[in-house]
Amino acid sequence: MTLEEIKINNSRIFERLSILLNTQPDFVTEEMVNELTKSFGLSVYDAFSLLFCAALGFDTQIEQDRTLWESYAPYMLHHLDEADFINDLYYKAVSINNGKTAGEWELKEDILPPYSAFVCNDPLCLPDGRVIPQIGFFDTTFRFLSVLQNGREWMTLMPNELVTQRAPIKKAAGRVATYGLGLGYFAFMCALKDEVESVTVIERDESVITLFKEMLLPQFVNPHKIQIVCADAFDYAKNEAPNAAFDYIFADIWHDPSDGVDAYKKFKSLEHLCPNTKFDYWIEDTLKLYM
Repeated sequence: MTLEEIKINNSRIFERLSILLNTQPDFVTEEMVNELTKSFGLSVYDAFSLLFCAALGFDTQIEQDRTLWESYAPYMLHHLDEADFINDLYYKAVSINNGKTAGEWELKEDILPPYSAFVCNDPLCLPDGRVIPQIGFFDTTFRFLSVLQNGREWMTLMPNELVTQRAPIKKAAGRVATYGLGLGYFAFMCALKDEVESVTVIERDESVITLFKEMLLPQFVNPHKIQIVCADAFDYAKNEAPNAAFDYIFADIWHDPSDGVDAYKKFKSLEHLCPNTKFDYWIEDTLKLYM
């Protein structure tokens, strides 16, 4: 394929995925997959791939569609093992009672049906110019925690959130700060590390802080390492962070790239105020792609 053809295919994949994941991520069902595996002897992965291809509106009888799918699907689709996530230390330590609310915020447990599709990592960029979304699925029901604001999902502990925070957590050391509280996953995991002295969480919504302190913080392994500051992230970055001598700062106040690019740019413009601090940003590679 020429570079122009690759760019067109990148756009086709992302556009169709966006529609499917926002309207019918559970299009592929357990019954569909079982039918193909039993009738044609396909593996679970191959059965899901065929069904997902159809869900995106590609027809493998058409050469152009078949070539595109064969070029993207092997790098895009991932049959994930539920055990890799439910054995996460946060998942083992934290549980909730459904329906706990504070103001406009609600904490609950959600269920992902088998074979539902979801983003599971930042896109993969190949040398030839292909930009390939990373889509995962489980063959079992997956339970996960979520925070809703006025009924809209704001923060979840889906595999994407866990996977995309692993690198920042690994790099965190010394005096750590994070902009955005969510479910406290980053703070929890950092507080487990011997090389992390303290974790300061900057969160502007008092209701979120109340919900977190009542429901989640008491279950944390090292809650004494965690301090929560009620403040606007950008105000804190300008006026407080420069004097706090943080070794590492991680920003995660956006829901997805659509509302993250502007915030990311603003944070980057303030980095010079903390010249001795290492900075990282949630889904930074994805944000750069959107930019």
